[in-house]
Amino acid sequence: MKENTLEEQHKNTFDDLKHINGDGQEFWYARQLSKVLEYVEYRNFLPVIKKAMLACENSGQDIANHFVEVHEMVPLGSGAEREMMSYALSRYACYLIVQNADPSKPVIANGQTYFAMQTRRQELADDEAFKQLSEGQKRVFLRNELREHNKQLVATAQDAGVESNLDFAIFQNHGYMGLYGGLGAKEIHQKKGLKKNQKILDHMGSTELAANLFRATQTEEKLRREDIKGKEKANQTHFQVGKKVRKTIEEIGGTLPENLPTPDSSVKKLEKEIKKDLPQIEENE
Repeated sequence: MKENTLEEQHKNTFDDLKHINGDGQEFWYARQLSKVLEYVEYRNFLPVIKKAMLACENSGQDIANHFVEVHEMVPLGSGAEREMMSYALSRYACYLIVQNADPSKPVIANGQTYFAMQTRRQELADDEAFKQLSEGQKRVFLRNELREHNKQLVATAQDAGVESNLDFAIFQNHGYMGLYGGLGAKEIHQKKGLKKNQKILDHMGSTELAANLFRATQTEEKLRREDIKGKEKANQTHFQVGKKVRKTIEEIGGTLPENLPTPDSSVKKLEKEIKKDLPQIEENE
């Protein structure tokens, strides 16, 4: 089966498994999810759930808000159903589960992209402070977030064997090429009509910055989680993550990053104009 067909099939499957409770909140049943993630025995899936719960607790979240013990109707071989203990999982819980599951399975890798992208989009949609920001303030906020996450990405890439400045430039270019359909930093710079000393990240709108932030955070997590070693493997990982983010944008009907408009003002100029608002934004985070 072709890769794109497989990704689409998994995405549709995750969508089909989603339930809505009486309060309009979405959730997934653990036993149903375990089958889709190719765990034949639910008891083998339970350690993954426990790891996800620990990760939830370590992130400062209330486990009870994301992992709710319930009874789930499970089909039997005879065609009948039996009520069995399970969990109702939030999107964030599913995200943590696929992050702690076997990454060698294609369905797990596709699940990581699906739930991570959906979780990040919902976080921003639900964040009242973020919704109140102007487009310029969103750009400054996301550019600062990306700046910090790029530092983490540099450190993790170094652990993988990306050592020199040239190595990292090549590594970054692979991420851009995956996300921008083959365009590297130089081509993106030219397409935006920027001067030599202008940085492309400073001339992106909030939507484009959010896509690049997601690319950076997911690459950093994948490099670390799978303990990837070697420049070439790190470069290919960055490219593949960028490509998956691009594919997700296509699937949800979004505008591809190279087709998004280039703002008139740079983030640096905006930072000077709205710097006084940033402490309150960060405080609300």
